[in-house]
Amino acid sequence: MGTIASTDTKTVDGATVVITHRLRAGKRGEYERWLNEIAPRCQTAPGHLDWNIVRPIPGLTDTYTVIIRFDTEANLRTWMESPTRARLIEKVRPLLATDDDFFISSGLDFWFTPAGAKAKIPVRWKQYLVTWSAIYPLALLIPVAVSPLLHRLGVADNRFLATFAVTGVVVFLMVYLVMPRYTRLVQRWLFSRPDAS
Repeated sequence: MGTIASTDTKTVDGATVVITHRLRAGKRGEYERWLNEIAPRCQTAPGHLDWNIVRPIPGLTDTYTVIIRFDTEANLRTWMESPTRARLIEKVRPLLATDDDFFISSGLDFWFTPAGAKAKIPVRWKQYLVTWSAIYPLALLIPVAVSPLLHRLGVADNRFLATFAVTGVVVFLMVYLVMPRYTRLVQRWLFSRPDAS
């Protein structure tokens, strides 16, 4: 089941949804094919900005995290509640070990519109490179840090809890620590005009 963090559907500051799908054993190939089917439909939806996937690390997790950004919460809700997405979620449901879990939050300016930016939103390929280069090291390092911590806390081996903790830490770090600083660091390149990049 999904959670809505904001009830203001008229916001124009952007919105993001973080979707977690934990797969049944041996279903990764089928799920990747499903991603190739749903991604183009989502990317052509009105207001779509970008689509990022944090893939599971073999032997550590079996959960995919999909982060989708739209220009407004209203457009994001329209996609999330669309008949197209509903049909595709029903199609993928047999591959999932848990439900279609997602969390919607409005206000994405903390990622790609740092204070003083002259352009409201950078070109998508720059957003993609910046987001990917930030998520990749976190996806490698956080499971290595979180798993031993859970063991020390006496939490039994449970992939669902481990994945829940890892994705929670990754998203927290992306939203509150990494992206606000990283976008400031690369702001000149990120917001430069095409003829100046």
